[in-house]
Amino acid sequence: MDATTPIGADGTAKPADVRRRRHVLKIIRNTVLILIGLIFAIWLVLFITKGRFLKHPFESIAGSLADRKITVGGDFQLYFAPLRIKFVAEKLAVSNPQWASRDTLFSARRIEARIAPLSLIFGRRHAYWLDLVDGNANLEWDAQHKRNTWTFGSGDKGKPFELPRIDRANVAGTRIRYVDPQMPLLANLRIDPIVSSDTRIDKAVGVNGDGRFRDTPFRVAARLLSPDASVAGGENKLELRAWAVNSVIDVAGTLPALTEFEDVPLRVAAQGRDLSDFLEVIDVTIPQTRRYALKAQMVKDGQAYRFTGMTGTFGQSDLSGRFTVNNADRLRLDAVLTTRRLDIIDAAPFIGYNPDIVAADGAVAAAAATGAGAQRVLPDAALPVASMQRFDAGLEWKIGIIRSKNVPVSNVAVKLSLERGRLALSPLTFSMARGDVSSDLIFDTRQRPSAISYDIRLGSTPMGRLLAGYGVADSGTTGSVHGRIKLEGRGDTVHDSLATSSGRIAFVMPQGTLWTQNAQLAELDLGTFVYKMFEGKLKKPIEINCGLVAFSVRGGSATSDPILIDTSKNVVTARGGFSFDTEAVDLAFRADGKKFSLLSGQSPVRLGGHFASPSLQVISPELLGRAGAGLGLAVVASPVAGLLAFVDVGDAKSAACGPVLSGAGAAAQRTTKGKPRTDLGVGKAKKGS
Repeated sequence: MDATTPIGADGTAKPADVRRRRHVLKIIRNTVLILIGLIFAIWLVLFITKGRFLKHPFESIAGSLADRKITVGGDFQLYFAPLRIKFVAEKLAVSNPQWASRDTLFSARRIEARIAPLSLIFGRRHAYWLDLVDGNANLEWDAQHKRNTWTFGSGDKGKPFELPRIDRANVAGTRIRYVDPQMPLLANLRIDPIVSSDTRIDKAVGVNGDGRFRDTPFRVAARLLSPDASVAGGENKLELRAWAVNSVIDVAGTLPALTEFEDVPLRVAAQGRDLSDFLEVIDVTIPQTRRYALKAQMVKDGQAYRFTGMTGTFGQSDLSGRFTVNNADRLRLDAVLTTRRLDIIDAAPFIGYNPDIVAADGAVAAAAATGAGAQRVLPDAALPVASMQRFDAGLEWKIGIIRSKNVPVSNVAVKLSLERGRLALSPLTFSMARGDVSSDLIFDTRQRPSAISYDIRLGSTPMGRLLAGYGVADSGTTGSVHGRIKLEGRGDTVHDSLATSSGRIAFVMPQGTLWTQNAQLAELDLGTFVYKMFEGKLKKPIEINCGLVAFSVRGGSATSDPILIDTSKNVVTARGGFSFDTEAVDLAFRADGKKFSLLSGQSPVRLGGHFASPSLQVISPELLGRAGAGLGLAVVASPVAGLLAFVDVGDAKSAACGPVLSGAGAAAQRTTKGKPRTDLGVGKAKKGS
């Protein structure tokens, strides 16, 4: 009561003021009653009419708010029943933005729902009941992966898809089409019928379908293992299996939202016929493999997919490590791998062989499968030039041991770099029979045809270990060998690059001894060996002063430059060479004895044939028996080993070992008296050869 309010003598308000106040309260009361009545009337009208008359206003208002065209082609109901919103729409359709590939975002033959009213304004959408029949959703990202079709509003940044909270549901005939151009991925999915009651779904929800990843078709089957948690806004436990390019891929994990994969660790596993087919899906080219099985943890980080903790096998070999696929403007693969044991057959694809053919039929058949001619061993499989220029790669791979029958290889370490079509294996190092090999191999496909260089360096290697598979005994053998192969050629296959190559091949044998098993014929003086073989086992190792096996290579033709081995009893020389193009071998060996041997002859021996099947030809009948021994040795060992069975009368001149040990050419070789040698050739192929 203020100073202007009239006050009676007794200090109370006047009756006129009381009446005015009561009148105001009455107006407020009546207004409230009218509003309540109006709301009730509206509710009653909506309840009686089921709100069908709101069909067109709903299409207009909802379409304007969503910035989409919304149509209802059949029955429509929208009313409170009694305090929950009941929504029914038949033949409902919601359009997509103009940039999408499909016109419709969502359509359904019938949808019925009871919705919590306040959830439309505050918090997450909440439906007490949902009945959906033949729903179809087209979920799509734009090319820049910034907008999607299920985020409403023009220009709004795309958000992850979020399911409303649903207490009870009956869903049947639902199909989803998902498109992500950045991957690129197209998936057409069918969701198994869903029936829930009391906020629980009795079983996992199944999803089946097919699609295309890049240009590769696939089939997929998935299960949502936590449907109750998913519809309640909790975790989304997912299991997925896909079939593509003769492989099976399994993915499992927990997603924060059904379409949210970013920074989510997922368990992945893949197994199949050939890992190269599987990686070809993402334009990554690797050599062929036999059957493989790998598993790892995958995390998507922007445009990068990181695979860590990888373990598994390919063929008869193991593989572990980590790798990252970066799907940026230019695809890049980086990997750090470890293999404890690599089967030699699984290594065959690195030079172009099919490992399954090698395992079944051998190297000659595998070479023929690449297009090589009959009885050739150099593969003619073309380098994947186009693929090598589509992606970049970096690889560090360590291999403990390579399983091989004859030559022990271990401690392999390779560093690979692929940059815009230039592949470098530099360095590639390994240990072979207690010797170290280091190499640099370059395949530059940017030049046409490809420019390929081979630089292979063999450190000092004990012959006892290196030739253990060819009848040489480790115990008693102190001789060693070291050398280098340096060639450069042009071509898109291993065969073509070597068939056009030029360079030098040289292997040096310093002073040492060589002890052979009696089961293998390897004595340099056949007469002495036969005499001792009849008397008993060899009692003294073969003494090598020095040796050099070298070739000069021009245009794919290798000519001896020189072949010279000086022992305590013989000087072995050879002329001729071989061709990388035809793989033909034509070498004439002569072993001149320093002392007389009753069974020795003076005729040279020709080592001919091809890489796959070398043969020995003896000129005089007196050497036929000796030729049989030499032929057997040449077949199981190498063309160089074939010369060990042949000697001559004792008129040979000892070699000066300086030029031999330096790997010098034929023109630089000298006798021990310093005179030029005239029995070695000049390291040049004859005209017309």
